[in-house]
Amino acid sequence: MDSDGDCGSDAGAEWVWVRRPAEAEAVAAAAGWPAAAADEEARPLKVVFASPARYFTDAAPIGNGRLGAMVWGGVESERLQLNHDTLWTGGPGNYTNPKAPPVLSKVRNLVDNGKYPEATAAAYDLSGDQTQVYQPLGDIDLIFGKHIKHTNYKRELNLHTATVNVTYTVGEVVYSREHFSSNPHQVIATKISANKPGNVSFTVSLTTPLDHKIRVTDANEIIMEGSCPGERPQKDNKTSDHPIGIKFCAILYLQTNGANSKVKILKDKMLKLDGADSVILLLAAATSFEGPFIKPSESKLDPTVSAFTTLSVARSLSYSQLKAYHMDDYQSLFQRVSLQLSHDCNYQLWENRLGQSAEAGSQDATVSDYAFQRADCTRSAVLNDSVKSTVDRIITFKDNEDPSLVELLFQFGRYLLISCSRPGTQISNLQGIWSNDPSPPWDAAPHPNINLQMNYWPALPCNLSECQEPLFDFIGSLSVNGAKTAKLL
Repeated sequence: MDSDGDCGSDAGAEWVWVRRPAEAEAVAAAAGWPAAAADEEARPLKVVFASPARYFTDAAPIGNGRLGAMVWGGVESERLQLNHDTLWTGGPGNYTNPKAPPVLSKVRNLVDNGKYPEATAAAYDLSGDQTQVYQPLGDIDLIFGKHIKHTNYKRELNLHTATVNVTYTVGEVVYSREHFSSNPHQVIATKISANKPGNVSFTVSLTTPLDHKIRVTDANEIIMEGSCPGERPQKDNKTSDHPIGIKFCAILYLQTNGANSKVKILKDKMLKLDGADSVILLLAAATSFEGPFIKPSESKLDPTVSAFTTLSVARSLSYSQLKAYHMDDYQSLFQRVSLQLSHDCNYQLWENRLGQSAEAGSQDATVSDYAFQRADCTRSAVLNDSVKSTVDRIITFKDNEDPSLVELLFQFGRYLLISCSRPGTQISNLQGIWSNDPSPPWDAAPHPNINLQMNYWPALPCNLSECQEPLFDFIGSLSVNGAKTAKLL
């Protein structure tokens, strides 16, 4: 802006005001506009699904940086696909390629002579052995049954609260599920309830594609213990004869509510619940990973002890307390940035009346009067959009260019970074922390060509500097072996 208050060549252009929520609240308070809580209601940031997930990419992600899940939202059955950020095949080793120096000279010579395609092809020989592979932790499988004829289905990921909610109706009973991954208490929490008592019944189990064993206790606990392969699985090797890698333990705990609820053990692997009013599920998990330079066989960590310790703390709190701690932690990051691109339907009228009142010397009254009309108009328009599934909104975007969908996409990116990268966790890999495949595309590895950088592009511009700490931890660990590689080359 120049000395005359003009914006130069951009004068007259539409500017987007992006400010911290605290600043936005101060402006709103001075103008008499609705507070942030009302704005959250008026402008819901929700990814809405009209049906259960059919594929992994249709499921809704939750995560606390270390422990993640993809919520499929089925009716007759539910699946929470689980991940832990330290579950990888293999262990530390020397991955330097001793044949790299002559190859590097060849690549440089080709580049100097302008033979770029040939240089690119030759550069593949610079790589050493294949990298290790990110592994899934497993699944929580819930079987409900008798819910075939259902109505009013909705599954939504609420970016304001970092929760996934599933609701549907069977007959006169409304069923609800809520899921979140708590960073303060390192558990995945699920609440399953119905609007009529005694209607919550299901069978629950833990499964994993990794080597494991399962036991069930009389304390309503399912304990799954196992290990990753000690080396990268080969496609032509169908045997399980491989070194033992990182060990893990996942514990699922059921807390039932209802005078007539009953729980029994099935086949020493599952728990069957009947007649509850509501149920709380808590999932804690831990591994024997002790750092990038300690072999799995030398780790002194006991993942079962660690998981039980984590679970005991979470069990001492009510579900409401767990959720309150979760939201305080998450919103301390998420609410740092607000973005509004869309105008409501009464925007121009509001602008005109504000200008007229300023001339008449009664601007404050007009702001107060019209702010709430403006909020009501915005609330009506945005809530109508929120009823639509996000897929439908994407399909119609080419016609309406809905700016609120852009707002949702922007905040969804921030949500993913908060959910997959926190101080003290591992780096966000190629799929964040979410993967259901023991052989994921490109190993789900953090490739430092451009993919890794893209994961962390939003960190500073979107006021999430803490979330990039794992990136610097990762770079620091790479420098140890990187120094050895540099000496060789």
